[in-house]
Amino acid sequence: MFLRRLSVTLPLSRRFFSSNSNHDLSSTIAELNKEMELVFGEPSSNGPASSASNVYMAQEAQLGTHKGVESPVGLTHIGSTGEAQMVDVSLKESSKRTAIARCKVILGKKVFDLVLANQMAKGDVLSVAKIAGISGAKHTSSLIPLCHNITLTNVRVDLTLKPEDFSVDIEGEAASTGKTGVEMEAMTAVTIAGLTVYDMCKAASKDIQISDVRLEHKTGGKSGDWYREK
Repeated sequence: MFLRRLSVTLPLSRRFFSSNSNHDLSSTIAELNKEMELVFGEPSSNGPASSASNVYMAQEAQLGTHKGVESPVGLTHIGSTGEAQMVDVSLKESSKRTAIARCKVILGKKVFDLVLANQMAKGDVLSVAKIAGISGAKHTSSLIPLCHNITLTNVRVDLTLKPEDFSVDIEGEAASTGKTGVEMEAMTAVTIAGLTVYDMCKAASKDIQISDVRLEHKTGGKSGDWYREK
C-alpha cells in the first residue's frame, strides 16, 4: 500500500527568520505553534510540541531572576512560576514575637443597651466573644491555608464597650517564640471575636457592623518592630 504524498505549504514566520539576534525565543515558539495549528489542527496537551514549549516557559520563569527579571511584586507566598506556596522558615532564627490587632463592632443604641445590661437571649456577649477570639487565634493555621502552625505562648483578647458611638472595641494580642510572626493570629483573634459579637446579637439587630480590622503593632523577627502611624 502506497501512502499519498501530502503537499503542504507552511507560512514562514517573519519573527523566526528575523536578523535581530535578540528576538524573543518563547514568542517565536508560540508563533510557530499557531502556524502549525492552522495546518494540522490543535495539538494534544501532552504532545511533543506542547511539552517542549511548556518546559521552555517553565525554565524561563525559573531563570528570570538570573536575567534581571524580578519575581512578581516580590511576594513570599508566590513561587517562581506563580504558584502558591508555603514559605520555608527552617533557616530563620527563632526570636520572641508579639502582635497587637484591633477591630470595632458598631452595635447601635438598642443592642448596646442590651449588651451593657447583659440581657441578650444567648447570654454574656463579651465573655463568649473573648473565649471565641482566643480559640480563633489558636486555629489560625487551619483557617488560612498558607499560615504556619505555630506554638502560641500567650493570647489576650479584650472587649470594651464604647458608649460614645454605641460600639465594642476589641483588642487582641498574640505572642510566640519562633521563626515566623504572629500578626495573623492577632488579627484572627479580633475578627473571630467580632463575628461572635454579631452572632450573639443578630436576633436583636441585623444592622450591626464589624469594621476597622487592623494590625496596630508587631515586634520581633528580621523586620523588627512596627507601629501603625497615628
